[in-house]
Amino acid sequence: MSEIIRRDPRREWIARNRLHPEHASVLAALGVSGGAVSEWLGPNGVVRKDPRAIGFIGPNGIKRIDRSGLQQGGQTTATTTSARDSRRMVTIDQPAFLVAVVPDLTGGRLSGHDKDLLGLARRVADADTEQPGAVVAILFGEHKEEALGEAGIDRVVHLDDEFYAGFAPEARLAALSAVEREMTPRFWLLPDSPLGGADLGRRLAVRLGERAATGVWQIEADNEAPRGWRCTARGGAGSLDIQRPLPRVALALAECAEPVDETRHAAEHLTLAASLPTTLSRIEDLGQVAVDPAGVALAEAEFILSGGNGIKQWDAFHHAAKVLGATEGASRVAVDDGFMARDRQVGATGTWVTARVYMAVGISGAIQHLQGIQRCDKVVAINLDPGCDMIKRADLAVIGDSAQILAALVAMVEQQRGGQRDAA
Repeated sequence: MSEIIRRDPRREWIARNRLHPEHASVLAALGVSGGAVSEWLGPNGVVRKDPRAIGFIGPNGIKRIDRSGLQQGGQTTATTTSARDSRRMVTIDQPAFLVAVVPDLTGGRLSGHDKDLLGLARRVADADTEQPGAVVAILFGEHKEEALGEAGIDRVVHLDDEFYAGFAPEARLAALSAVEREMTPRFWLLPDSPLGGADLGRRLAVRLGERAATGVWQIEADNEAPRGWRCTARGGAGSLDIQRPLPRVALALAECAEPVDETRHAAEHLTLAASLPTTLSRIEDLGQVAVDPAGVALAEAEFILSGGNGIKQWDAFHHAAKVLGATEGASRVAVDDGFMARDRQVGATGTWVTARVYMAVGISGAIQHLQGIQRCDKVVAINLDPGCDMIKRADLAVIGDSAQILAALVAMVEQQRGGQRDAA
């Protein structure tokens, strides 16, 4: 018999088509149980992957997408935590040098940008396996993050005084100067973002007398560079790349590196020996300016309430968005039907969004829509169909009538706000 591998294009097509009547039998013949074929050899010899095969069947029979890198079927929250705890523990008692990271910590948690930055710091610190460095994170204000070690942090300097709350660049710069005097990090890494890191990083570079690298999106080892690294940064309004030796202060863009996902670190808390200045800053933070969520562009919104074909009472939907303080979005079907403006369409054919919370109401989840929300941190889905793709994608799913659920949510928020006003 010939050793040439023969392909059956029809069987491969059936294996990829979930709606084909012979789909289950073909999967069984291929030795696949409880899921679909995730990889197959294409006609040109290129391995193809099926994105619909990503995920696992949860304890309630609903398919879930695991974006933590575990991809283990049927696991509960306890087993997920156990899997994270099973990461290889790395302890650096006497580091050869320090890499200081100042995350934005928006909302009291590490954002995706912060985790990318920590992954970049981890790459620099672990480059020399014989004399590894340690990553020290300087955190300002109260935070809710419990996975500092999983993000790749070896040391933590937490400054939670009210003196550093809000917009206090002078106070934070004084604290970073104290860290510089006591620890002398080899590199300072900050996120090049409008949430505070871009401004603070430039102030720090001026204070240290360094020419900071901004818009950094890639680094590579270079033995001829003064500090052993070379960086590539965006310049010319993003139209060209600028290469230069990596300076002490670098402001990095999102997706500058892969987040840490294989190791855990000590995240040991440190206290600065020197007393920090307690004089009042020349800048007084009067709080955030109230902004109408309806006027916020979808690409910049942090909380989006998006409606689809399942919405039957649009007046109630608009009222819910106003009460919740959310920016309105819509699926293509809702836009085509004239219920929402074209600039409110979310998806690959509309606007790609990066909201921290994306609430999809009555949206089944077409592939173009799912592509447009893939960078959202948390997705909440409200739908009558427990088997729709949006439910499978959601971090939190609510099965039921959207009008009743939104009405109950609005009532709960209004009751809570009324109680706060009474207490005041």
